[in-house]
Amino acid sequence: MITLALVSGLCMGGMYGLLALGFHITYAVSNTVNFAQGTSLMLGAVLCYLLSARFGLPIGLAIVAALALCALWGVIVERFVVRPFVRAGSNGWLMSTVAVGLILEHSVMFTFGKEPRSLVLPVSDRAFSVGGVSVSPLQIAILATAVGVAFALHAFMTRTRQGKALSAVVQNPRAAGLMGIDVPRAVMACYAASTALAGLAGILIAPLFSVSAEMGTLFGIKAFAVAILGGLNSARGVVLAGFLFGVVEALITSFLGSAWTNLLAFALVIAVLALKPHGLLGLAGVKKV
Repeated sequence: MITLALVSGLCMGGMYGLLALGFHITYAVSNTVNFAQGTSLMLGAVLCYLLSARFGLPIGLAIVAALALCALWGVIVERFVVRPFVRAGSNGWLMSTVAVGLILEHSVMFTFGKEPRSLVLPVSDRAFSVGGVSVSPLQIAILATAVGVAFALHAFMTRTRQGKALSAVVQNPRAAGLMGIDVPRAVMACYAASTALAGLAGILIAPLFSVSAEMGTLFGIKAFAVAILGGLNSARGVVLAGFLFGVVEALITSFLGSAWTNLLAFALVIAVLALKPHGLLGLAGVKKV
């Protein structure tokens, strides 16, 4: 039972980590987050299903097109839902991103319908045994994708000129602009990458769950908790927290039942943050006086 919980928990944790990385990307560059990340996850799964099942595109092309459309959605959110409030010095983007997520969810519900659908990805269904537990290639793909994206993001932000330029945007946007960095375009690109990651998470977990308009709501809430738990300014911390959260969820469900899962999992998040307010690998921000 423990081995099964660990395997399923790591799989879910990888998905939480991918979704939470979207929060990390926008926060690390613009000091804002997109609370519509959960609906972006749903959008990726729904678009992939529609493009492949209804329009007959090959699944590979459908995935690429779905991710591109998710990235476009991120650009729209940043340009029309976040940027006007940031320029006005208002925190209204907090509520506006929640609102646009609800609008997208209900729009999909009215057009796509409430009935869940199934999505099949071109991944081998031949499972193999690990410690007596059956593990599917899709579960391994989710784990590998989450870890790979986290390390790639960390390397990009810390070792490349472009990544360091993006980091400079959040520290001092005006100075970054004077140094030749196109600040609005940089923030827009980060929102596009953020929603594309959410869409990728939705596509990867779609075969394990059902594709529906409401599939992203709870995932989005948990992913934000994971982002805070890991440290919003740490890509590796966010993914580590995703794995821990997923495993804890799975263990609680296995031993105590699903009725206790959310209660105890979120209580644990509060307890950890009480001990480490900036997250597991997060760093305290430096404020000039």
